[in-house]
Amino acid sequence: MAILRFRIVPNAKQNMVMGEHGVTIKIKLCAPPMEGKANAALRSFLADELKIPERKILLKRGQKSREKIIRIEGLSEQEVRRCLLTKV
Repeated sequence: MAILRFRIVPNAKQNMVMGEHGVTIKIKLCAPPMEGKANAALRSFLADELKIPERKILLKRGQKSREKIIRIEGLSEQEVRRCLLTKV
């Protein structure tokens, strides 16, 4: 199980990992930050990138913040970072 911090930039032109921002992973999302749309888009994006079911991704903290703490079942923190950051 991995627990990671993400910094989200909503209303972007495309969904993409921007790289590291301190200890967080910075991600741009097309979704607006209203009514949980960006949170849902983040879970969907991470599931696609990591090739795991969306149900294994849980938003622990940051429902209304750009700073999010996400728990990912079945992968280590190193595996998640390698998968997301090697494409940057």
